[in-house]
Amino acid sequence: ALMDRAMEVLDQVGLTHRAWEKAKYLPYGERRALEIAVALAPEPRIVFLDEPTSGLGTEATKNLAGLIGTLRRRYTIVLIEHDMHFLFQLADRISVIHWGQVIDENTSS
Repeated sequence: ALMDRAMEVLDQVGLTHRAWEKAKYLPYGERRALEIAVALAPEPRIVFLDEPTSGLGTEATKNLAGLIGTLRRRYTIVLIEHDMHFLFQLADRISVIHWGQVIDENTSS
């Protein structure tokens, strides 16, 4: 049952083709997807992602946006992110927080 669940979450993040590879050999962007898979394994209702694009190049950021775009159909996702372009293509609601205070809140559209 655990192997089935592991393969299911790897499939959700597009990593079934890497199932038997060690994480340390995965490209950095795929390691980020694996981190998300680990977060999905216990079947949460809400997934928190803190700076998921940090350290990613253009192509890996694009792939991550696609992954999060797919996952948001099934999960509530809370993102902490400084890349506003990335955020605006994914978010339904945005809150701007400065020193712990919400200074603006709106929908992304």
